[in-house]
Amino acid sequence: MERVVVTGMGIVSPLGNDVEQFWSRLIRGESGISTIDTFDTSRHKSRIAGIVRDFDAEARFGRKEARRMDRFCQFALAAAEQALEDSGLSLDKVDRERMGVYVGSGIGGIQTLLNQAELLHARGPERVSPTLVPMMIANMAAAMISIKFGTQGPSLAPVTACSIGNTAIGEAWRLIRSGGADVVIAGGTEAAITDISLASFGNATSVSSRNDDPSRASRPFDAGRDGFVMSEGSGILILESLSHALNRNARIHAEVIGYGASSDAYHVVATHPEGIGAYQAMKQALLEASIQPEEVDMISAHATSTEIGDKSETVAIKKLFGEHAYRIPITANKSMIGHMLGAAGGVEAIALVKSMQEGIIPPTINQEQQDPVCDLDYVPNEARQADLKIGISNSFGFGGHNAVIVLKKYIG
Repeated sequence: MERVVVTGMGIVSPLGNDVEQFWSRLIRGESGISTIDTFDTSRHKSRIAGIVRDFDAEARFGRKEARRMDRFCQFALAAAEQALEDSGLSLDKVDRERMGVYVGSGIGGIQTLLNQAELLHARGPERVSPTLVPMMIANMAAAMISIKFGTQGPSLAPVTACSIGNTAIGEAWRLIRSGGADVVIAGGTEAAITDISLASFGNATSVSSRNDDPSRASRPFDAGRDGFVMSEGSGILILESLSHALNRNARIHAEVIGYGASSDAYHVVATHPEGIGAYQAMKQALLEASIQPEEVDMISAHATSTEIGDKSETVAIKKLFGEHAYRIPITANKSMIGHMLGAAGGVEAIALVKSMQEGIIPPTINQEQQDPVCDLDYVPNEARQADLKIGISNSFGFGGHNAVIVLKKYIG
């Protein structure tokens, strides 16, 4: 079996549109949540989100190309470009038949669909764009990356809701590990902060309505939480077989050593209250990594800032790790970046890589009132230095989709 390493990383996020800016703000405990100013939210229950700022698609791709892509595709392509540059891969020297793309989106081009539906009702079917469908469908981020860089290996667009990023990374790990590819561009992307999405989540009472204090609205594990905060962006990694990376003297950021997936088989939106699926995915990930629970140095939690989700994840961690659960630092990136939906796993995987590289655990901000059930070490409010060798990242999605990856600091 091939060993699999991370050689490149790229991010578009509410905390910055490159890895270093994102990371520096994350470890300072800064919030990327702000008031929505891109459409009228006056009748919405929630009027806040993690919005990507200072992203000029036309300047980056040119006006013609930018107009052919929905925002979720623009984010993915920008993050993929960063990741490839970071990796130092020379595409002219790569066997592109052995280079794949595993990038998904939970909702796809919803803003494009809304714009064209409005045009249909206002001006008739003759005015609907022939590019609506290719701009809207969720596989188009993977397709556009493949087209842009000429990759001819396996291409996959997993749709496992909010666990997409980890699903993509995990399945890419399996592909490379089995010898099916040398390089895979993997991660997730999302741009779903729209009038209709916000209304739906608001009417489901699943999003925070702390509208007067956006930076304190996302508060995983805190007793005062009142729901998650929608966010957007993309996180893309370059995964590569260790032999391929060593042959080209690549800089290696980290190693992927395990992946576990499961289904709650319980409810379309709620996680299992006993955390059964989360427990099974974490357990499987550790088994595939051939490590014991006591070897895990930190956990990047899914932790959306919903009561049932935070509690069930805590229960699952306690069930798997036993007394060691109380000694493992747990960080919740969503306290600062909100819930990036299909992009969350990719972005949080990059944050975990940076943690192990630099020995810093980002804080879980807005920890003010302890929830009696959520009584583990969530690295409250301030980043912490630590010697980190192995970390896991949890991602759980609507429908009960669970995906967990295990990353290891690369020593050489």
